[in-house]
Amino acid sequence: MLATLQRLGVMRSFSRPSVSDDNPYSEAVFKTLKYHPGYPDKPFDSLDEARQRVAAFVHWYNKIHRHSALRLVTPGQRHRGEDLDLLAQRHTLYRAARARHPARWSGSTRNWQPEQTVFLNPRKLAKKEDDLKQNAA
Repeated sequence: MLATLQRLGVMRSFSRPSVSDDNPYSEAVFKTLKYHPGYPDKPFDSLDEARQRVAAFVHWYNKIHRHSALRLVTPGQRHRGEDLDLLAQRHTLYRAARARHPARWSGSTRNWQPEQTVFLNPRKLAKKEDDLKQNAA
């Protein structure tokens, strides 16, 4: 396999096996791609088909898919700054719904405040921060 990759001009990676933090962004998007319902169950018939499938996935990912880490807005909306108005509208809508039908709500409404920072591995980051605090003490 290594000889074939070298013949094709593919550079060997020196990242650690099964450690997504070595290249987190590409690993995260590849996982999302693999688990997307449109991911094929057989190899692509051509390079052109692969390019078309990936282009369709990128369009879906950036312009259609609403990310939970972004408070259910698309990356495109977040990038263009449209998330601020959308989230404010959702907040207003939820508050009005709660005021009209308070019995339907057991607690507060959903948090529609814009997320300031989004992490790929928040649990790992929180653990690292805890470890740093303990080491500093």
